This record gives sequence, structure tokens and C-alpha cells, in this order.
Amino acid sequence: MVTLDELARRWTKREGRKPTELESRILKSAAERRSISRNQNESFDTRLSMGDRIADTVARFGGSWSFILGFIAFLMVWTIANTIMLTRDAFDPYPFIFLNLILSMIAALQAPVIMMSQNRQSARDRLEAEHDYAVNLKAELEIMALHEKLDEMRDREIALLHESISRLTTALERIEGRLEPR
Repeated sequence: MVTLDELARRWTKREGRKPTELESRILKSAAERRSISRNQNESFDTRLSMGDRIADTVARFGGSWSFILGFIAFLMVWTIANTIMLTRDAFDPYPFIFLNLILSMIAALQAPVIMMSQNRQSARDRLEAEHDYAVNLKAELEIMALHEKLDEMRDREIALLHESISRLTTALERIEGRLEPR
């Protein structure tokens, strides 16, 4: 049985350096002919807490056209109600100080929630990048192993051809030797 270090030396051509843990895992899966690809979304989503899911939902809704258009409609209703409809008894007369306070509070809450979601997305992206690297490295190792097998087959074929040529040469020399005295 070939060791992982021998495989690493033979397939990666990296002398004097031990393979990393990830490379060892990939080499082992290649040697055992096991698959390493998996659905990253499933494994990542199972670890999300309720707060993480809420933050993702808020970020998804807060960054959508529905939110933007709905908020524009809310601002228009607020402005019209407080300038035209309630001229004397306006709830929040111009310059809409209470509306400004509400908008500031929404922004103060929404920004960190969106940042939490973005941080989680960047963590997911890092996991996916590592997984892509692992799959690409395994594919590269499998291709190298196939090249190695093809080279061995070619070398065997060349050896058989050399053997056949030498047998034919010997046979021709014998035939030539019989034909020369005449």
C-alpha cells in the first residue's frame, strides 16, 4: 500500500514539505476513490440559530425592492397626512422631526442586522472557497493519477513493441541467413 506521503510526493511534486491537513484528507479520498463534494448550503444552514435566520430574513427584505417601494409609500403617506390632511392638528408637522427619529432608529437597528448577515455570508463564501479548492485539488490529483496510468500503459506498449521488433529482427536475420548462400 502506498503511503500518503508517497502519493503527495508523486502527484504534487512537492519535495521536502508535508501536505497540509486538507491536502492529506484529499489525498486519502483520492487513494480510496471516495467523493469529497457535498452541498455546502445544507451543512451551513443546519448550524444557523434562530437569530441568524431572523437577521438573514431582515437583510433579505431590507435589501429588496418591496421594502424600498413600501417605505417610499409609507413616507409619502406620512408626508401627505401631516402637511395636507392634518394642516392644523398635524401629528408631526413639517420638518417632520418625529419621522426623522423613527427613520434614525430603523437605520440604527437595520444596519447591524444587515452586517451580521453579511458576516455570515462571507463565512459561507470562505467555506465554499475552501470546498472548491478541495474539489479542484482532488480533480487535479485524479488527472495526475490518470496520466500516471496512461504513462504506465504507454511504457508497457513500447516495451511490447520493442520485444516484437527484436523478435521480428531475429526472424528476419534468420531468413536472411538462409537466403544469402544462394
